[in-house]
Amino acid sequence: MIRSIEELEKNHPCFGGCRFNAGRIHLPVSAGCNIACRFCDRKINDVEIRPGVTSKVISPDEANSFIDKALEMVPNLKVAGIAGPGDTLASDKAFETFRKISEKHPELLKCMSTNGLLLYERADELIDVGIDTLTVTVNAVDPEIEAKINEYIIFHGKFYMGEAGARILIENQLKGIKKVAEAGVTVKVNTVLVPGINDEHIEIIAKTVKEAGAVIYNIIPLIPQHKLSHISCPTCEEIEKARAAAEKHIKVFRHCAHCRADAVGVPGLSEYSKQVFQGRLKDVKETFSHG
Repeated sequence: MIRSIEELEKNHPCFGGCRFNAGRIHLPVSAGCNIACRFCDRKINDVEIRPGVTSKVISPDEANSFIDKALEMVPNLKVAGIAGPGDTLASDKAFETFRKISEKHPELLKCMSTNGLLLYERADELIDVGIDTLTVTVNAVDPEIEAKINEYIIFHGKFYMGEAGARILIENQLKGIKKVAEAGVTVKVNTVLVPGINDEHIEIIAKTVKEAGAVIYNIIPLIPQHKLSHISCPTCEEIEKARAAAEKHIKVFRHCAHCRADAVGVPGLSEYSKQVFQGRLKDVKETFSHG
């Protein structure tokens, strides 16, 4: 079913002004990743509020039981999303999860986030499973800039460093966005704003992804960590400058909450991840990998 942007603005907290009215659950089923973002530091813990963090990676078979539990606490839950803690297309687990959700909770919007490396080649599977909204993180459309943000990719079992990997990633992101958008999937693009690296590149990214088929754009301030820990987070003025540049070409979302991969509740109002996923903090060594 093709969802209108008006419907999503009423029912999806990441697409409009409903952020205090509609709840979501992020199901942390996708552990593995296939790119190495220099700002990414995936963790198992119960305290940090940011992407890439979860208290436990769960299985597709467990997903509906956590949704049932979440619905008891968040009756206005509208969205079942998968946003990591790795990449959703690096394994089949997100697809397996969404199929099970469709069987038991067809009323929920199905939302997926991805880095887009495998988006073009897995687009037909994504469309077939009935994804309503897709978020793709595009940090640059220039390989030279992307290589400063993403160290390498692993594509079909091979490492591609620097600009070589960046070219593959960008090509697959843009071709993938076009393919799923033409099929009726609503596409949002996230860009991590990294001062001194892609801050003057935002308008070009926004224009390019709009032309590819994205309908909404979200600028996420860098959290200084990992290999970009030496770069300061952008100021409010820098963020507003970037948003103004992007808004020349595409609608800009302004209420991103840096959600965890196991977030539950209404962004900015309630958070029930600990209650829903309580007791899950164990067996942490086998959860994360690249490839």
